[in-house]
Amino acid sequence: MSLSAVLLAAGSPSPSPSESPTVSVPSLQDAQESATNAASWVEQNWSTWLAIGLRVLLILVIAAVLRTVVLRAITKLIDRMTRTVESVDGTALSGLLVNAERRRQRSQAIGSVLRSVASFLILGTAALMILATFEINLAPLLASAGVAGVAIGFGARNLVTDFLSGVFMILEDQYGVGDQIDAGVASGEVIEVGLRVTKLRGDNGEIWYVRNGEIKRIGNLSQGWATAGVDVTVKASEDLDRVKATLDEVAEKVSAEEPWNELLWGPIQVLGLDSVLLDSMVVRVSGKTMPGKALTVERELRWRIKRAFDAADIRIVGGATAPADEETPDPTALVAAPSVFSNADSPQVAAASPIAAPRPAPQPK
Repeated sequence: MSLSAVLLAAGSPSPSPSESPTVSVPSLQDAQESATNAASWVEQNWSTWLAIGLRVLLILVIAAVLRTVVLRAITKLIDRMTRTVESVDGTALSGLLVNAERRRQRSQAIGSVLRSVASFLILGTAALMILATFEINLAPLLASAGVAGVAIGFGARNLVTDFLSGVFMILEDQYGVGDQIDAGVASGEVIEVGLRVTKLRGDNGEIWYVRNGEIKRIGNLSQGWATAGVDVTVKASEDLDRVKATLDEVAEKVSAEEPWNELLWGPIQVLGLDSVLLDSMVVRVSGKTMPGKALTVERELRWRIKRAFDAADIRIVGGATAPADEETPDPTALVAAPSVFSNADSPQVAAASPIAAPRPAPQPK
């Protein structure tokens, strides 16, 4: 640094702390110009804003009205199904054809699924239309949603499988509350049907929670009709005409008496000989009953057939029961003849006896 520069710097006055930089105050002309620019910008874009706002408002109104109409239609449909169940309930066919709780639960499940699907579709479509109105590129959003959906689907595939299986089971009415089913992994009476889990009560009172996705096949024992079949085993020497006449009499009485005539869907029939063996033959008796009542009818048939056969002196045989006409064998016939060794005085016993040691003679005192 040169000497002249140092002197110049020393001679120049330094700014005092009290002095502050000057602040430029906008003039009235600058404010008027800014307001004019803002007004012109608003004037140029207000129509666009108004159009976007009206479009969004129209989309929201249409979505709300459409959702309300669809949900009301679904509610009316479910109410009509429920009224149909209530009208049938209480009649003579209510216990045979309709299970009110089953139909009511099925209609509620169907209504819940339909409402959820309708709301998701309508509101989702409205949201995408609103985003498109603001000129937002939906391609990255849709791609991200697709990737996220695939990831969630792989992570919760069991939950999705259970849910879809439950939906189709309810829609197809494969089973319902009160049905006796065999689901493979468990069997029992259905006490609750859900979209993810079916609840069963077993024969011993236990409750099974079965995932709908785990059910591969279902055997519904409460739909259609059941078959009550009784096999009667009699001796091969019995008179077939007398046996058939006795069974026909029992079948006719059961078919005509209450309450068994209400449980039967047709007359009980004697089908004939089911098998013929060397010492016995099997006669088959069968009849169609209400679902789940086959075991009750079979027990009543066995009871009456046994009493009728006892009255007609017809003997029911089977298993390890010994035939009545065989004589009881003499117990002594199976015992071997007595041996000569059983006589203590026989020569054989004397020859086989050990030689006794001689006793010493007593000494005189």
